[in-house]
Amino acid sequence: MAEGSGRRLDQPRGKGLATPRIDADAFGRFSEGIARFLGTGRFLFFQTLIVIAWITLNLVAVNLRWDMYPFILLNLVFSTQAAYAAPLILLAQNRQADRDRVQAEEDRSRAVSERAETEYLARELASLRASIGELATRDFIRSEMARLAGDEHDGTDDGRRRGGPRQPRN
Repeated sequence: MAEGSGRRLDQPRGKGLATPRIDADAFGRFSEGIARFLGTGRFLFFQTLIVIAWITLNLVAVNLRWDMYPFILLNLVFSTQAAYAAPLILLAQNRQADRDRVQAEEDRSRAVSERAETEYLARELASLRASIGELATRDFIRSEMARLAGDEHDGTDDGRRRGGPRQPRN
């Protein structure tokens, strides 16, 4: 098989039968709608009403009996409903699992990006803290100025430095 032939190896080959083209996404949305409806209390309520009416009409109304006591036709209806409902529900679950998987991958990539950004910000903050530690703070400058001012006035006369000759005061 040539590489550019357009046939995929992961797709089954047609057996020559003409199969209708079905939009998988549209059918998936339809199956999700059915699955959502089958999982509601409204569905169970109406199904229960239909079953009660079915059994009542077949037991009481002698002229309307279409399904006698073992209710074989009712069992056939339930079997048919289950035969169609189960695959539709599974298809809806598979689509939800696919959406969850895509969302998990997006969350994972977002978490990696946020982690890298957080690490970058932490390095920048550490750098700023180190830079600030090397800067003279306001309190440090005040204490140095007070110390220098104390040195100038401590033991000096007329602004001379310590250690020089002293002149007597008058």
